[in-house]
Amino acid sequence: MQNRPLKPVTTTIARAMLAILLLSVATTSFALLTLASSLNDAEAINVSGSLRMQSYRLAYDIQTDSQQLSDHLDHFEKSLFSPSMAALEHWTVPTDIKKHYYGLISRWENLHPQLHSSDRQQYLNNVASFVDHIDRFVFELQEFSVIKLQVLSVIGGIGLSLILLVALFTIHFTRRKIVFPLNQLVTASEHVQNGHFDIRLDVKSDNELGILADNFCKMSSELGKLYRGLEKNVNEKTHRLRHANESLQVLYNCSQELSVSRLTSQNFSAMLETMVAVEGLTATKLIIEENSGGRSELTAGIESTQPWHFQDLDIDGQVLGQLWWQYTLPCPDQTLIDNISRILARGIYYNRAQKQSEQLLLMEERATIARELHDSLAQSLSYLKIQMTLLKRQLANNDTDSAKQIQADIDSGLSGAYTQLRELLSTFRLTIKEANFGEALVEMLKPLEEQTDALLIIDNHLSSLSLDAHHQVHLLQVIREAVLNAIKHAHADEIVVSCVQKDDRVDIKIRDDGLGFDPKNEKLNHYGLAIMTERASRLHGDLKINTMPGAGCEVSLTFSLQL
Repeated sequence: MQNRPLKPVTTTIARAMLAILLLSVATTSFALLTLASSLNDAEAINVSGSLRMQSYRLAYDIQTDSQQLSDHLDHFEKSLFSPSMAALEHWTVPTDIKKHYYGLISRWENLHPQLHSSDRQQYLNNVASFVDHIDRFVFELQEFSVIKLQVLSVIGGIGLSLILLVALFTIHFTRRKIVFPLNQLVTASEHVQNGHFDIRLDVKSDNELGILADNFCKMSSELGKLYRGLEKNVNEKTHRLRHANESLQVLYNCSQELSVSRLTSQNFSAMLETMVAVEGLTATKLIIEENSGGRSELTAGIESTQPWHFQDLDIDGQVLGQLWWQYTLPCPDQTLIDNISRILARGIYYNRAQKQSEQLLLMEERATIARELHDSLAQSLSYLKIQMTLLKRQLANNDTDSAKQIQADIDSGLSGAYTQLRELLSTFRLTIKEANFGEALVEMLKPLEEQTDALLIIDNHLSSLSLDAHHQVHLLQVIREAVLNAIKHAHADEIVVSCVQKDDRVDIKIRDDGLGFDPKNEKLNHYGLAIMTERASRLHGDLKINTMPGAGCEVSLTFSLQL
């Protein structure tokens, strides 16, 4: 609990105000009393002064034997014993004046019988000394009145001087004990407002303001500690937020590298470069070990003499490689390195999965090409080989007519095989430049549209998201083969390609209004239907051909995306 002030400011000021009040009251009271007592002085002086004139008038009345003697005698006694003269008996009147007054009464009591006696001459003889006694009494009254006025002036001057001194003391005390500390407190508060908390107040006092100044210094010191602590915490939080932001940016950049359609070493190098940007890391290295003994190593940053640290990159217990790094202070966030390691491991896994998928797709496409070659050119070549054997036999038997017929068949077979070879080469050279199926379909059919006068209509409603590369390759090959057959053999005016998806079922239809054909009548060296059937089987789909001579043709392919 805070101690109470030893010398409260309010007490000192209250005492000064009380002193001024008391001095004012005392001075005023003394002045009022003096003035009140002086109100009778003038009358007393006048009355006592008139006693001299009345004394001489009584003497004159005696000499002139005036009839007004008794009246004048009564008037003299009234004046001598008037209230103003009787007031001289008050305790404030000096004793000498009282004695003179009583002496004056005593002389009058001695003179009064002489006025009523027959020997009035005696009064005339004593009147001069009586008047002198009255003069001395009047002088003493005047002197007493003057003394009272002088005392009043001195007391008033002393009172005013004391009041002035107390007022000056109060002003000096207020400036030194109140105004000066308050100015310092105001200046200190401005410093605190500006963020400067190291304050020392030169206020050495044991009053309220001294205690307030001490408490203000302590408070500012505590505020300074709190402010510095908060500033430190804010800086730490800001550093953590900045570090978290940088970490999120690094993870985002690394994740962006995984979003490409095909991962390459440049993507992994970009991830390592992004990782080097983390505060503290100086160099990184990615080592990918192959099961066959191959080894890939990618580095980023500037290597130093600092020791290397590493972490295995594994998915489901399978180690795919190692991430190595060097760092200086401050130490990098291990959680961030763990997340980057998981991203790199996932990237390596995706890269291998992509390569494996591409290899499987390539092997599947090669197998399909091999079967198409077997079903087309291989059969044509076998047919030509048989015809060549027959030709040799006929030539050996000198059967010219049969040899010419076989020669014509061989020539026709070679032309058909050559035509089929050109079609197969066109099919094998098909490339998919666009990842979007609709765009790839339009791009594929543009060269075919230039080979015919028929109107080619494309009605595509398939989403590329639901189709993988395996689906797209086979679909494009089937559609191309069907459209190519319609252009070459149907002589159609309109060819419509319709692609529709309902749930996980995909329906592909290629219709034309051409000549049509009899499916039972298979032509020699025409293998398009076999190729389309082979592609449909790769999709685990159902291929149907609805046609008849003169009624156009419709090729329908239906398959499920879930298989």
